[in-house]
Amino acid sequence: MDFPFPIRKIIHVDMDAFYASVEQLDHPELQGKPVAVGGGGTRGVVSAASYEARKFGVRSAMSGVLSRKRCPDLIFVKPRFDRYKEVSDQIRKVFLEYTDLVEPLSLDEAYLDVTLNKKGNPSATLVAQDIRRLIKERTGLNASAGISVNKFIAKVASDINKPNGQKTVPPEEVITFLENLDIKKFYGVGKVMREKMYLHGIFTGLDLKNKTEDYLVEHFGKSGGYFYEIVRGIQHSEVKPSRTRKSLAAERTFNENISSEVFMLERLEEIAEEVERRLTKSKVAGKTITLKIKYSDFTLQTRSRTLSLYVSSKELIMETVKDLLFQEGMKNSVRLLGISISNLNNENNKEDKPPPDETIDVQLKLDF
Repeated sequence: MDFPFPIRKIIHVDMDAFYASVEQLDHPELQGKPVAVGGGGTRGVVSAASYEARKFGVRSAMSGVLSRKRCPDLIFVKPRFDRYKEVSDQIRKVFLEYTDLVEPLSLDEAYLDVTLNKKGNPSATLVAQDIRRLIKERTGLNASAGISVNKFIAKVASDINKPNGQKTVPPEEVITFLENLDIKKFYGVGKVMREKMYLHGIFTGLDLKNKTEDYLVEHFGKSGGYFYEIVRGIQHSEVKPSRTRKSLAAERTFNENISSEVFMLERLEEIAEEVERRLTKSKVAGKTITLKIKYSDFTLQTRSRTLSLYVSSKELIMETVKDLLFQEGMKNSVRLLGISISNLNNENNKEDKPPPDETIDVQLKLDF
């Protein structure tokens, strides 16, 4: 059967409430209880919430104050990113037993291209089941998965049977799946875009598909071309094992607003030290330094400068940061400061390429 879209066998694996699940795993007394990883103070923010907490409407990026209002029994625990990285590395090893084509999106999710896999298993559905089983055996954690012909559909599918489930959208079901999909489930459709689409009578994938490409480009700009293709199952983005890092950053939110540049410099010294540590760990340096300032009224300002040479040391970073800080006066007291380094010296690195297209057709004759 011929399909009007490119086909690969892609799995999107997404760990279930990863940070919170690790905490519940390491601290059995937290199991079955509403847990939030992050800060519960007046300036605290939820990084992750257990499924017990989500039942009360607690979500990531929610303020600690609001989350406690929604769930008075919520238990806050401090994040332990070294531990999460350790578990993530265990999970990555499982992936690599099946394919070298692994594209991490974060510590808790990744795309895998298993069109041609190390186990010689023709079924991506069975490969996903095996991977989830091994993750559970080796880490004690649950994972969900989506399986389909491209990254977009696999990612959408991974959310359907969460937690601890999976969903396969085989080639013959792709078009129907996309036509029935709520428009807010489409990647790239945030709150603003969703409201805009509603104004144009677009509520489902079918509504989107009924619009011409010219219409979508006219009303949604470059995104219109993307939406025109994606709703037809067309996505050419490949699973890229080596995602080149574009920038490194660190920031701090303060318990009390800061209005003195002296105090700001003290905090920026600490942030620059963290940026230096991350640059050293990643073995990169950068040319563009950006200072991020969030004021007490929540307005955000960034100030950048591109240097002639690559830098990675705290001292050289701070030289530019100081200039940026005093570049203009402060419009208000400050609640957050951040430093990022971009234009890194790794951006010309070559990425590993997936297997050539001509090797794929043989595999697709077998079960999906």
